Amino acid sequence: MILRDGQVFKATLITKGRKTSKPHAVELRAVYYNKTVFFSRRKPDSDWLRNAIATQDVTVEYGNERRAGKASLVMNEDLARKISHLKYSDKRSEESRVVIQVKLCE
Repeated sequence: MILRDGQVFKATLITKGRKTSKPHAVELRAVYYNKTVFFSRRKPDSDWLRNAIATQDVTVEYGNERRAGKASLVMNEDLARKISHLKYSDKRSEESRVVIQVKLCE
């Protein structure tokens, strides 16, 4: 599957449990933008989000691909808003969100 800039797609994010160190997989809606995969959540209370911040080594599965990557919290509010606008076409695009970016390894 070839990702296009601005594309929204379903992906499985696999993180390492911050307490158990076991793999934790969750299917999420993702955004591919500027050669980076973004995931977001309205509240910062999900395990996948806290795991990705605590242990930056993650795996992203989409289509028939499985890619390793490094996750980090997006601190730039303009970029976080851009990702929300790409991800949602309704009023959710205006909500404040916690966003992580995953730089995929080559």
